[in-house]
Amino acid sequence: MILTFVGLTVHAQQLPMFTHYMNNTLVVNPAYAGSREALTVTALHRSQWVNFPGSPKTQTLTLHSPIKYKHIGLGLAVFNDKIGPTNNSSVFGYYSFIMQVSEKSKLALGLSGGINIFQANLSTLNLDEKVDPAFMYNINNHVMPNFGFGVYYSRERFYAGLSVPNLLENSYAVTEQANKNTLIGKEKRHYYFIAGSMLRLTDNLDFKPTGLIKMTLGAPIEADLTASFVIMKKLLVGAMFRTGDAFGGLVGLDISEQLHIGYSFDYSYGLKTFKYHQGSHEILLRYDFIFTNRRQIHSPRYF
Repeated sequence: MILTFVGLTVHAQQLPMFTHYMNNTLVVNPAYAGSREALTVTALHRSQWVNFPGSPKTQTLTLHSPIKYKHIGLGLAVFNDKIGPTNNSSVFGYYSFIMQVSEKSKLALGLSGGINIFQANLSTLNLDEKVDPAFMYNINNHVMPNFGFGVYYSRERFYAGLSVPNLLENSYAVTEQANKNTLIGKEKRHYYFIAGSMLRLTDNLDFKPTGLIKMTLGAPIEADLTASFVIMKKLLVGAMFRTGDAFGGLVGLDISEQLHIGYSFDYSYGLKTFKYHQGSHEILLRYDFIFTNRRQIHSPRYF
């Protein structure tokens, strides 16, 4: 009787999660554009909850570079996020204005704008009831524009940023014509805080702690905490912990001054989901196109 007379709404975090958030910062904060003082291209693939039917699979491809005497950064990102019968594809452009606060620190303000294309093949679901009006109609290529804002402060060995990647809370609806039943979905605004540092322990060993806090209305605050060691300025080995969700490890290798490859594995412990899958895998490739004028690179690019 309670379920009959009371409408229930479920809220959850909608944006993709990344264990390599510290190496994929542009998708989190638009003010990061141009911060590496090179044309940087980053590709990432994440397979979450392997062997679980309909599990999330996410791909991102980003590029960004400083222009105009390094006071302006521009970037572009393409996303694809598939969960069960739903698929969300996005294309976003990024602009940042970079200010030299002091000799060793910078403050950047960033904007992003683009579109999300949402699809849901609801008719492919196996239902308990063969005829359910709420699942009779698919959502095909529903285009939703959006924009975001971010602030990013950086020094050679420290950074911190605040951002809202999607400011608009777009909604979409599918209506069954005969009975006027409506399935409604809505994007929720997310707030991100990201920070990290690089601490020198010895000449050949550095400690790299990083963190990402995610907040959205109606869902628990979630924090990604990572502790890594960088050996010989080339090999990274670390551990991660995601509150209420997962723990795992990550490794990275600077194959050259320009090419970095990273891999991570995380294993869920919350809500007993670990019984139904074999963990989550993530692989990342990043390449810095450093031009012939190497004097443009004033400091090592730790982040």
